[in-house]
Amino acid sequence: MNGNTQTQDSPLDNDALRATAFELFPDPAMVVDRHGALVAVNEAAEALFGQGLGLLARGRFRAALPPGSALVSLLNRALDEDARVRERGVHISLFGLPPFEADGSAAPLGDGSVLLTLSVKTGPERGGAEAAGLRSIVGLGRMLAHEIKNPLAGIRGAAQLLKSGAKAEDAPLAQLIVDETDRVRRLVERMEAFSDDQLPDLSPINIHQILDRVRALAANGVADGLVLKENYDPSLPPVLGDEDQLIQIFLNLVKNAAEAAHSRGDGRGELCIHTAYRHGVRVRAAKGQALRGAPLEVRIQDNGPGVPAHLREHLFEPFVTSKANGAGLGLALVAKLVAGHGGLIDFESEPGRTVFRVLLPIASVEGVSE
Repeated sequence: MNGNTQTQDSPLDNDALRATAFELFPDPAMVVDRHGALVAVNEAAEALFGQGLGLLARGRFRAALPPGSALVSLLNRALDEDARVRERGVHISLFGLPPFEADGSAAPLGDGSVLLTLSVKTGPERGGAEAAGLRSIVGLGRMLAHEIKNPLAGIRGAAQLLKSGAKAEDAPLAQLIVDETDRVRRLVERMEAFSDDQLPDLSPINIHQILDRVRALAANGVADGLVLKENYDPSLPPVLGDEDQLIQIFLNLVKNAAEAAHSRGDGRGELCIHTAYRHGVRVRAAKGQALRGAPLEVRIQDNGPGVPAHLREHLFEPFVTSKANGAGLGLALVAKLVAGHGGLIDFESEPGRTVFRVLLPIASVEGVSE
C-alpha cells in the first residue's frame, strides 16, 4: 500500500468524497444558502440550466424564482421541518427556459443552507444530457434574440451611413461591417428556432412529395456534381407531420450528407435517400407517458469520410460540429423537430458510409396517428 494513502476516516477524505459524490451525482443538484443564493451546483445542474445558472449563482436564487414557485415552498418546508422533504411533479420555470416537470427533494445541511435535487421527467428527446442541452439552447436563443438583434440593426444602419459618405478606399471596411452584422443576425435567427415552443401543425402528408422537393433543392444546390439515388417504398402510408418542418429536417440532413460526399475530393461522391416501413417500431410519446407507433423510416446515406469518433456521442447536442466554420446548430435543431413529431433520429457511421435514420408516426385516413 502507498505510504501516503490517508486513512478512510480522515476528515479530508470524507470531505473529498462528499464533494466528488455531489459533482458526480447523476441528477441536477444545487446548494442554496441561508440568503437564498446558489453557492454550489453540480455538472448535471449546469447541463440542465446552461449559462443562466452561472449568472444567477452570483446573485439571489430565490429572487429569480417566480411568485408562488414550488421550489420556494420546497426549500421552506425543508428548513421549517428540519428534515428532507420530497414532492413529485413539481412544475419548474427558471431562467427563461420552457417550463418542465421534475420530482424535487430538499434537505437541510445544518447551517441554514439546503441541498436541492431534481429528477427531471424528460419528454420525447433522446436522453437526459441531450434534453438538457436542448433546454439550455432554448434559453440561450431567447437571450440572444433579445440582447443582440436590436443592437445589430443599429450597427448595420450606422455602417451603411458610413459607407455612403466614406472615401473609396474606406468603403470596403464599411461593407465588411455590414456583411459581418448580417452574418451574426443569421446566426441569431437560427438560434431563435430553438425558442419556438409552438407545436407542429400535424396532418397527413405523402413523405415522398417532401423528399422529392428536398432532392430537387439539393440537386440544384449543395448536391450538384454528386450521384443522387433514391430507393422509395411506394406503398408507404401518409406520414403525420408538419410540411415545413419536415422539409427543414430532411434538407438539413441531405445538405450535411452532400457536404460529406463532396469532401471525398475524388468526384465519386454519392447520396441516397431510402424509405421503408418498419413493423412494430414504437417510440416514447410526449412527456414520456406512452409509446406510439413510428414505423415510417427515412434514411439519408452518403459515402463520405464518416463522423469523427470523438463527436458521435454528442452529435445532436448544440454547438457540436466537425465543420471549420459551422455553428453546430443544424443537427440539434433536426433532433428537436423530429422529437416534436413524436419521432426518433439516430445514425451509424464508418469511413465511406454514414446513414442517418428518421422514424416518424404514420397517419390514418382521418389524420390521426396509429
